[in-house]
Amino acid sequence: MNGGNGAVLSPQVGWLLLALLGALWVFLGVLWGKKAKNMEGYMVAGRNVGLALAAATAMATWVTSNTTMLAPQFALELGVWGMLAYSTACFGLFFFAPMARRIRRIMPNGLTSGDFIRLRYGKPAWVLFLAISLIYSFAWLVTMAMAGGLFMNAIAGIPFEWGMTVVLLVCVLYTLFGGLYAVIGTDFIQSVIILFGVVIIGAVIYNRLDFDVTYQAVMTDRPALLYVLLPAAIIAFFNNMLFGMGEIFHNNVWWSRAFAMRKGVALRAYVLGGLFWLPIPIAVGFIALTSDTIGINLPRPDMLGPLAASEVLGTLGAVLIFIILFCSLASSIDSLLAATSDLVTEDIYRKGVHPNASERTVRLASILIIIGLGFLTWLVCMLDPGTLAEVLFASGPLVGSAIWPVAAGLFWKKTNPRGVFLAMLLGSILGLWAYYEIGWYSGALVGSAVSMIITLGSTLMWPKDFDWNTLNESNEELKKGTIQ
Repeated sequence: MNGGNGAVLSPQVGWLLLALLGALWVFLGVLWGKKAKNMEGYMVAGRNVGLALAAATAMATWVTSNTTMLAPQFALELGVWGMLAYSTACFGLFFFAPMARRIRRIMPNGLTSGDFIRLRYGKPAWVLFLAISLIYSFAWLVTMAMAGGLFMNAIAGIPFEWGMTVVLLVCVLYTLFGGLYAVIGTDFIQSVIILFGVVIIGAVIYNRLDFDVTYQAVMTDRPALLYVLLPAAIIAFFNNMLFGMGEIFHNNVWWSRAFAMRKGVALRAYVLGGLFWLPIPIAVGFIALTSDTIGINLPRPDMLGPLAASEVLGTLGAVLIFIILFCSLASSIDSLLAATSDLVTEDIYRKGVHPNASERTVRLASILIIIGLGFLTWLVCMLDPGTLAEVLFASGPLVGSAIWPVAAGLFWKKTNPRGVFLAMLLGSILGLWAYYEIGWYSGALVGSAVSMIITLGSTLMWPKDFDWNTLNESNEELKKGTIQ
């Protein structure tokens, strides 16, 4: 049963699976969305998410298409260190765990990460932070949608444009109806499917591949992939660790979940999410090292994962991979749509454009913003912006520059606001310079290092006292539908 371009599944089977999965998620989005009685429910799920749902949504959101498609690409290009480098993104979840607990404690009425920066550091840092966060979130959205089109074409021969469009449309629809309630509910189901699917795939590959033959093939054809002192790979190891921390520390995807969790849940939820996520990029990255043994015709490096797994597992395995990858895509796209629209709605529309908007008006604005984000993402994907790694890691210096301003601001009351602004600005600029002049594997490393030096140095030399009670901003305006 072969689709176009050597795909394992036929386009007919691919379209059937896509229709069934899409209909299921939209139905669940409408069903769970009924719980959202007001904007607070829509944005932070009533602040009552328990441990099971919280851990599942953290894990599922972090199992992106980048996990399942870039990890093999890392291994293909950088070898064993590249495979391990991607797994270091788990430290972002681990280190954010105590931060999430503190966020929930000191900002009981918070809604977005932008709220924290605005109240903690003032307007200049807030505006710069919003720019960084929105650029990164959009880059992440684009890579997710691109991955949808790529894997459907690779596995089922569905044209890239159509596969990408349908995946994006499904996620836009159920996020519109359900908000964070729908996102977290579907994430729970998706996390269970992903975990069981990866275990099954791993077991089948373990039984079918001769590891001695695989090792000899790599040693003969690509010995550099097993070289543990490859400089670029070692740099990529630390760069990816910092990139993962920057992605999570600043992004409203993770802050909105911290606000949504019950008190006492956040720390355990993020630690569990990281532990569940950790083995997945290592497992899928190993597939890349078997590519020569399998004999795959590889049109582009970010298609290696689904092509290799489908080749090893056959038709039934390809169906399972299709479902797993769809779940990993949906769990990230819906989270990004919801969290990014919240950031735009709350920080730009409500606090800037229309501060006296009624709750109904704000809800309508949120709907239009989600639709607009989906359309812009679709438009950029149609222009073919490059490989997944090229699109995503260009934002690495930006998010790396936000690590220390966020972490220091949460725990260090004397952090200097002007220093934080300069840290994010110069960290982003010099990190981008490193990205283009040295290599993609250095951008986040340089950006975070510059930001750290400026944040710590400015605070030690010019400390500024801060009243933590300032962060406990009243949320009565949100409940009434107005902001004073």
